[in-house]
Amino acid sequence: MTGRAKQPPAAWMVLRRLGSNLAAWLKTLLRPPRVLALRWHPLWPLTGRVVVGAAAAIFFVAAAMLALDTGMTERALRLPGWLFAVFEEITDFGKSGWFLWPIGILLLLIATAQSSELPRFAQLVLATVVVRLGFLFIAIGLPGLFTTIIKRLIGRARPFASPTADPYLYAPLGWDQSFASLPSGHATNAFAAAVAIGALWPRARLVMWTYAVVIAISRVVVTAHYPSDVIAGAVVGTLGALLVRGWFAARRLGFGIGADGAVHAWPGPSWRRIKQVAATLWHQ
Repeated sequence: MTGRAKQPPAAWMVLRRLGSNLAAWLKTLLRPPRVLALRWHPLWPLTGRVVVGAAAAIFFVAAAMLALDTGMTERALRLPGWLFAVFEEITDFGKSGWFLWPIGILLLLIATAQSSELPRFAQLVLATVVVRLGFLFIAIGLPGLFTTIIKRLIGRARPFASPTADPYLYAPLGWDQSFASLPSGHATNAFAAAVAIGALWPRARLVMWTYAVVIAISRVVVTAHYPSDVIAGAVVGTLGALLVRGWFAARRLGFGIGADGAVHAWPGPSWRRIKQVAATLWHQ
């Protein structure tokens, strides 16, 4: 007697598809650069603009430490209670989870749904969506991860970790939240999100940059950080997102590089196409 081959459990098939798609996406992300435009190198050597920008950032952070940190932190204590309460609510929106959780969940859902059995147009639309979601996830998450690590190594005390605001109090190489002030993680997240989202949707730039500035201000108002901390966080978030954009552009993933070295976003799928693919997946 011959029997029918036993089919693997449905849950196992889903997990296998999930792992296969995640591995394929990672392989695509790490593939060698495909664009070497003028004045471009995939490892981002220290060009004149980067050197000047880094020097300017260090200058402004140092200047803020000397001229702003103590005075503005002490003034924040004298602000009206209602204003402090408002900014205490606002500041929570600077957490990276507001972006990373929904993006990550969407990526996992697509990874479990994408297969070679789908129509060609659906595969192309999903691939385009994955590239953009992947860019947002990495451009926001990577600078935030860097900040989480480096701030512990620097070990700068937060305002009023001691009885007074002392911007020169440090305890390097620790893991104490009271000594994790520089750079600001919330400012890093907010500015990375502003750059990343603005890179894909230029019309959103004004809203996103306003959001980033408000988050940065909120960190000083609630005395969680000194002004120099949020300036440093803004620099890390902005530069980190731009470097991730450069990595994607060199591999022709969602972005292209012109002959002059300028990076530009490629058009994404229309909402009509996305809804059409969603309907296809729903009726599978």
